[in-house]
Amino acid sequence: MPYTIPLGPYHPALEEPYKVSVRCVAETVQQVSVNVGFSFRGIELLVQSREWVPAVTLVERVCGICSNVHAMTFCHAVERLAGIEVPARARYIRTIISELERIHSHLLWAGLAAEYMGFQTLFMEVFALREQVMDLLETISGNRVNYGMNRIGGVNRDLPDAQPIIATLAAMAETLKRVLVPAFLENATTRARMGGVGPLTREQAIDWGVVGPVARASGVEADVRCDHPYLVYQELGFKIVTQQDGDVRARVVVRALELLESIRLAIEALRRIPSGPLRAFEGMPRIPQGEAIALSEAPRGEVFYYVAADGADKPARVKIRTPSFVNIPALEAMTIGQQFGNISLIQASVDPCLSCTDR
Repeated sequence: MPYTIPLGPYHPALEEPYKVSVRCVAETVQQVSVNVGFSFRGIELLVQSREWVPAVTLVERVCGICSNVHAMTFCHAVERLAGIEVPARARYIRTIISELERIHSHLLWAGLAAEYMGFQTLFMEVFALREQVMDLLETISGNRVNYGMNRIGGVNRDLPDAQPIIATLAAMAETLKRVLVPAFLENATTRARMGGVGPLTREQAIDWGVVGPVARASGVEADVRCDHPYLVYQELGFKIVTQQDGDVRARVVVRALELLESIRLAIEALRRIPSGPLRAFEGMPRIPQGEAIALSEAPRGEVFYYVAADGADKPARVKIRTPSFVNIPALEAMTIGQQFGNISLIQASVDPCLSCTDR
């Protein structure tokens, strides 16, 4: 006999408030309904009441895990609208912070995935690495979250000595190769626990419009850093990481391998960073009337900003689309036909960010 189980909006298996209603026959999921919007904050409206400089500070608070990419993408849109050329050193610094933020986000997610599988030893190993990345971000910006690095026209702070940062990242890469990657790719327990669970085919990924690691795990070669190049990714030889199986294990593998690629990108950027100014101007120029869009590859996928200006000292309109907003609905396709006991692992594999979604 069919029965319906509501999970959430507050539930131990869900990181943040959203509701998944699951209709089952025996232990098999037959129907899924996903509801978000329990913590609406109205940031898009609030930012339109702020002047341009404090607006950057506000959009950085959309999310604590990917705060940099929100502030940076907003700045990209304003710079495009006003025709502002960002200095080369500032573009390199933005790239380095972006990849450190991606490393932090993926490690946080990998630790939670290990926790959901009951792999406590791996959880502790991963979170020890996460602390190292947060220490690096604090060394550079003075903050472990909400780094305050971006400003319209450049960055607020210069990098300290690059060599200690390179040494720390190189040591992290060795630990990842020795511990994390084999644990997720080769360990028999993790392979059995994740293989074949929550599959999303390439066709389904395209139909549902998923982005980021979720799309790439289903064989969709989509990444803003390659499709719409920005900052200095073309100069660094960026490589897309994909898998074909589309299951939970594939989503884990993509993120694990992206960790190594992000470390390589950050190290390469630190070695190549040119000298020069950190910003295109001092103070704040007048932003002319017009509109612009900007895309960036956040840790979870494509983030989109639309900014309109009417010549005043405040944005006329700001529209934000985050990757979780389009990835969360695809849980329906991933969970139908699966065992009810796998729901928490499947939803975790999407790495849903309700802070971004309920903005």
